[in-house]
Amino acid sequence: MRTAQILPQAAHVSHFGHGPRPVLALHCTIAHSGAWKGLTRILGEEARFTAPDMLSHGRSPDWDGQGCFQDRILRIAETCLTEGPMDVIGHSFGATVALRLAVEHPERVRSLTLIEPVFFAVAGQDAPELIDSHASDAQPYLDALSAGDRALAARLFNRMWSTASSPRWPDLPEATRAAMIRGIHVVPTMDAALFDDTAGLLAPGRLDRAAMPVLLLRGALTHPVMEAISKGLQRRLPDAKEEVIEGAGHMLPITHPEETAAHIRTLWSRAG
Repeated sequence: MRTAQILPQAAHVSHFGHGPRPVLALHCTIAHSGAWKGLTRILGEEARFTAPDMLSHGRSPDWDGQGCFQDRILRIAETCLTEGPMDVIGHSFGATVALRLAVEHPERVRSLTLIEPVFFAVAGQDAPELIDSHASDAQPYLDALSAGDRALAARLFNRMWSTASSPRWPDLPEATRAAMIRGIHVVPTMDAALFDDTAGLLAPGRLDRAAMPVLLLRGALTHPVMEAISKGLQRRLPDAKEEVIEGAGHMLPITHPEETAAHIRTLWSRAG
């Protein structure tokens, strides 16, 4: 374990595996770098994972509220690209940061795995009715957050991205619930980056820079908006393939690590 220095705040970075292939893994919101443990147990002989904790998550300090949160996490991720071209994996919000890395530093990214990327601006262009559906589903957690009830907000947000077979809130470990409550206030601050594409990734020709092999991975039971995002990115990226894991929802790297690892292995063989 080490700490990556970045102004004005530092982020904790975890390391897993001891294989020859260098990988950068970026977790989803209200999780932490430990969310990759199931996947790294499977792939740890083949790869070594660098996995930072986002600010307000895991062992990293609370975000100071300055600037754009996605920009801040991008800067942290950039400091972790230390071993030449790396295979980059991102989940949910982490996948949107991974996509920015691939566009802004294509020479440093060997392959790109985007697991359920919540880049809602894509669906905003392709299927705006699904954005409306997502907004309706998200409103209860936003109302709770506005009322100052972070515990309820985290519970409702977690439910929105869960499946029928997911553990219920009372069944989650207390430490897991506390971590979700700690980070939930950060989620709506990402809206400009995710819905309005403030980084300009959808500008004409911009995604062409991400010409490396790309895997778009989603769960069959996830929110309907995710299919529109995944298929929209597949059309826009030069070398992208989409795969769907049956029986999985949004949290598929945690719930279905074996299937996730199999698809990643296929991508890595394609990337060389």
